[in-house]
Amino acid sequence: MHRADEACGITQDAVVMGDWWNVLVPRETARDRLRFDALAVELGLSLDVLAERLVRLIDRGVLRRSLYQRRPDRYEYLLTDAGSALLPLLVATACSAGR
Repeated sequence: MHRADEACGITQDAVVMGDWWNVLVPRETARDRLRFDALAVELGLSLDVLAERLVRLIDRGVLRRSLYQRRPDRYEYLLTDAGSALLPLLVATACSAGR
């Protein structure tokens, strides 16, 4: 990354998102697919890879976990304010890629 890019919001978003799955998971949570099983089915992603991506997105402040069931503990994955702020960039990117 160039020094000039360090302050660029788009560059920072790209660093946070990193790979394809890190873009698709927030997209699906924005579509109200909040639970692990729903995300796995919708994305067709292996459970191990999905678990890894969820942890990465939580660590980067894009998602947060919210407990919805005890015994066994189950969570919903919700966009943070920072995650919600990424959505317009994702939409713009998707729209420009479709041209």
